[in-house]
Amino acid sequence: MRVVAVIMFALMLAACNQEQDITGSTPLCPMRNYSSYNPRDMNQCVAACKSCDHGNTVTCTTSCTLHGAR
Repeated sequence: MRVVAVIMFALMLAACNQEQDITGSTPLCPMRNYSSYNPRDMNQCVAACKSCDHGNTVTCTTSCTLHGAR
């Protein structure tokens, strides 16, 4: 009975973690749309955010700043 309870608990815990690991992933949309995409360039980052993530100037500028764009 305990084994069944532990297995059910583990399955429920695993189901709660729906976040995907994006470590080391390549930004595919900006790479497709910009031949030499540089995420550290504020203008390119904001333009890519607006077109790929459907953001606006304020949210994209904030996001790019937090990601290290200057």
